[in-house]
Amino acid sequence: MDLMNKIISLCKRRGFVFPGSEIYGGLANTWDFGPLGVELVNNIKQLWWKRFVKDREDIVGLSSAILMNPKVWQASGHLKGFVDPLVECKKCHIRYRADHLKENYDNKCPNCGSADFTAERQFNLMFKTFIGPIESESSVVYLRPETAQGMFVNFQNVQSTMRLKLPFGIAQIGKAFRNEITPGNFIFRVLEFEQMEIEYFIEENDWQECFKKWQKEMEGWLLSLDIKKDNFVVREHAKEELSHYSKKTIDFEYKYPFGQKELYGLAYRTDYDLKAHRLSFNGSVPHVIEPTFGVERTVLAILCDAYAEEGERVVLKLKPILAPYKVAIFPLLANKPELVNMARKVFDSLKNNFTVAWDERGNIGKRYYSQDEIGTPYCVTIDFESQERNDVTVRDRDSMSQERVNINELTSFLNDKIAK
Repeated sequence: MDLMNKIISLCKRRGFVFPGSEIYGGLANTWDFGPLGVELVNNIKQLWWKRFVKDREDIVGLSSAILMNPKVWQASGHLKGFVDPLVECKKCHIRYRADHLKENYDNKCPNCGSADFTAERQFNLMFKTFIGPIESESSVVYLRPETAQGMFVNFQNVQSTMRLKLPFGIAQIGKAFRNEITPGNFIFRVLEFEQMEIEYFIEENDWQECFKKWQKEMEGWLLSLDIKKDNFVVREHAKEELSHYSKKTIDFEYKYPFGQKELYGLAYRTDYDLKAHRLSFNGSVPHVIEPTFGVERTVLAILCDAYAEEGERVVLKLKPILAPYKVAIFPLLANKPELVNMARKVFDSLKNNFTVAWDERGNIGKRYYSQDEIGTPYCVTIDFESQERNDVTVRDRDSMSQERVNINELTSFLNDKIAK
């Protein structure tokens, strides 16, 4: 947990993640992504979209509404089946998920230490709200607890307009909401989260082969983020764990500082959802393989894997393409206009191709360490020699080695490095 505290501190100190509504005392299990966090999240989503939508001919994208007709959730089974077991401490009257108490606190109240709880009650996880000025049963709607149903109800619209044949997939990145009683653990489990999800429609006889292919695809994605293979494992759900729609589910579990927990899920949803919505294709009902990727959990796994302490410096060894800033520009001395002006020209020449940071504060060593801490892979320094030779010093984050590069070749040099 010491590592977790260090990561949380870094995230707030350097602008990755802030507590939600902090100036008013916060709101439990809500977090805001700061300037660097937004860049990291956007880089993850863009890479995911390119890999699973743009680079494939069999998957198309969708962005469905968060609010849906409540009949959707009735048909999908969420109104009855989307529940958690909830208990209340008889001493301090705080409510907890029964499974979290057992898993994380040995069935003792983390607030007061009591082991005396009420009997379990089933608690629906969907947030309820109302459309219009009158709060009545006829105006009830729900914030979606998953993005999947938006893809299922649009199955025929997508298939017919895009003239798709089986197998094909629909991909979506979007917000989902779950009214969970959570144990915290930073951004691991939150009330409002973002999913990167695919519903892949197949013939029933192909499900086992397709499931294996998607398991391999998901492992390949994790490795492409530079998440170490030793830090995640695959666990299959026991029969009693399966969701109401699933015949087989596996989790990719990551070894977080607070324990081995779910990172991604892969489920064989059979034909449950399309049957529930009375949708078909050429007279039959396709089956579905569903790979699900959580954005916040991806961010947390990447930060845990990238965090390192090397002597006096803290460094995030982010894959360059994921880093919020790809390059930082330093004039050697801030009080020398000729160096600042030259550095500004270099900055302007790079900003159309990369996210670029500018830093002229303090000594050069502190500037290097500051960029190391946020994961910037390359720092470019303009010094007195740059004026004579039209080149700059490029310093590598991980090796801390430096080399001189001609300014005219700098963009292509960085492109080659960052693309690896």
